Amino acid sequence: MHVQNVDYASPDAAKHFAQSLRETGFGVLRNHPLPNTLIESIYRHWQAFFADADKHVWRFDPLRQDGYFPPDVSETAKGHGVKDLKEYYHVYPWGRIPDSLRGEIMDYYRRAESLARTLLGWIEAQTPSEVARHYREPLSAMVEDSEQTLLRVLHYPPLAGNEQPDAVRAAAHEDINLLTVLPAANEPGLEVRGRDDKWHQVPCDPGQLVINVGDMLQEASQGYFPSTTHRVVNPEGEACSHSRLSLPLFLHPRPDVELSQRHTADSYLKERLKELGVL
Repeated sequence: MHVQNVDYASPDAAKHFAQSLRETGFGVLRNHPLPNTLIESIYRHWQAFFADADKHVWRFDPLRQDGYFPPDVSETAKGHGVKDLKEYYHVYPWGRIPDSLRGEIMDYYRRAESLARTLLGWIEAQTPSEVARHYREPLSAMVEDSEQTLLRVLHYPPLAGNEQPDAVRAAAHEDINLLTVLPAANEPGLEVRGRDDKWHQVPCDPGQLVINVGDMLQEASQGYFPSTTHRVVNPEGEACSHSRLSLPLFLHPRPDVELSQRHTADSYLKERLKELGVL
């Protein structure tokens, strides 16, 4: 399985990026416009947040789905019976964010969302006409005025050795949204399942971005761009004592967007959140 590592500044970047998404559901970008110093600073500051008991003051709102999600309410991947070994915080521009963290994380949110919109434009431009005719509206228009795009600050705690059998940091799953933008985490562990049904590490050096197709783009493109199964495996040896932080931005369309004859973005999202046990 060959996930292409594409130079964002290259004249043919859009072509190779879309080709990688078509073939694998994933692509890696280098020389992109998101500052690595900003990402590293976010990891440091949110590591401190997750280490502080005051994080529970920011416990999530079940209706709004913003705020802090502790490990005991973490997601259970579809088809998996054990909760993932993680905690996380949902960042929305309209949501609750600690004042000391707001400026930096919202700066990143705006930058990452802008990049995601650009990449969605690349995908739209590289979609064959026979596939693009199935789009109910241009991909770029689907995210206009959307308040659903989610930035998730993920913390995978060190392993204590007494974890429930079969519990992993993130069990095999697909993303729900249109497109996911993911900076290189501070620790390895991300794997993708190839067409050979084998698991492959996603190579992503510090300062690079992993981009993957979500179920909503797969639905809108009638499967032309595949939403590929991926997971985060548990570390081994000395690495078990390390935290892992990750910062995925999930680009979402407006709730009223028609993805296909059978789904709007809203109906699709609610169906999947119920399957995950968080709604």
